[in-house]
Amino acid sequence: MLAGQPITVIGGGIGGLAAALAAARHGARVTVLEQAPEIAEVGAGIQISPNGWAVLKALGLDQAVAAEAPRLTAVRLRDFRRGAQVFTMPLSRADRPFHAVHRADLIDILATACREAGVAFRLNTRVEAVEVDGAETVLTLSDTMPERHGLTFAADGIHSPARAALNPRSRAWFTGQVAWRATVPDDGSLAAEAHVFMGPGRHLVRYPLRQGRLVNIVAVEERDAWGPEGWHHTDDPANLRRAFTDFCPELRGLLDRVETVHLWGLFRHPVATVWTQGQLALLGDAAHPTLPFLAQGANMALEDAWSLVAALASDPDTADALATYAELRRPRTARIVQAAEANATNYHLRPGPWRFAAHSALRLAQRVAPHAVTGRFDWLHGHDVTRG
Repeated sequence: MLAGQPITVIGGGIGGLAAALAAARHGARVTVLEQAPEIAEVGAGIQISPNGWAVLKALGLDQAVAAEAPRLTAVRLRDFRRGAQVFTMPLSRADRPFHAVHRADLIDILATACREAGVAFRLNTRVEAVEVDGAETVLTLSDTMPERHGLTFAADGIHSPARAALNPRSRAWFTGQVAWRATVPDDGSLAAEAHVFMGPGRHLVRYPLRQGRLVNIVAVEERDAWGPEGWHHTDDPANLRRAFTDFCPELRGLLDRVETVHLWGLFRHPVATVWTQGQLALLGDAAHPTLPFLAQGANMALEDAWSLVAALASDPDTADALATYAELRRPRTARIVQAAEANATNYHLRPGPWRFAAHSALRLAQRVAPHAVTGRFDWLHGHDVTRG
């Protein structure tokens, strides 16, 4: 049980804050270690699909997020050169809302709720190494001697020292793709839809944020050169415009307005083989980094956070609870990671018979059986870990 239990959370991102909040609501004494000087996120847009929204609703945060995030009504797949529609997936089911939210807004809402629940924060605290010593988790920090902690949640991302400690042989590999991320101000005239412009070896995703006051852009290009992992690397907007110069005028006009852009190399990480040891548990990107082609990174982190705390709250044996959490989450996250990787191939078909056949099949499905395509993702979006 969690009442009175001290818990350390490494990382003040979406997964870490959601886990901290859920645990505090069960009476745990939670401390979040965050390397930044404040709990904040510049970031850009993310999509919260129904499976992630279920967690926000269970945490009582859905109304606060909805006030900042438009509900998306459709995802439209479009041809890169003419902008012609290939397929539209309506997002109209009342019980399955999709929202586009600025990452900074979601972080702020989660952090505020954590403070109200009594979560403590240690800022400017970088965890450089993690070791499991029996029932204790030993954390080597950047500014102090090693510290001994009990139950510890590692939600510290793709470069997590905890992941490295539990999975020392795990290696990432470059996918041959890089991605740009940017936002531009807008007048609110865009429909609340996500548009995916599919081109040869490239695609670009566009959707509104903050009730249409911003437009979020994620643009992916295949290339041989390796890009640095992590998206806090600035790039010249001219490089982004050059890569998509043959896309339709609608998009070129949008890219002409980009003033600041970040670029990162996309690396494929295996889903962690070992998720827990002693009283240490991985969640979010520390356990299962994913490519951004299914918009599930934040949603998986929310699912992990709820599932981890629910397992601990329902089982007085911590070891059994952590084992249950890992057994529950590993197969689902592996399936999501694999599906995200497949989406990149579908978006990047080059002109020729395969592209013609694939797009023709989608257009035909749009006319005769649109739900046959959208129903392919019922296993993903219809899953609700809070009912568990």
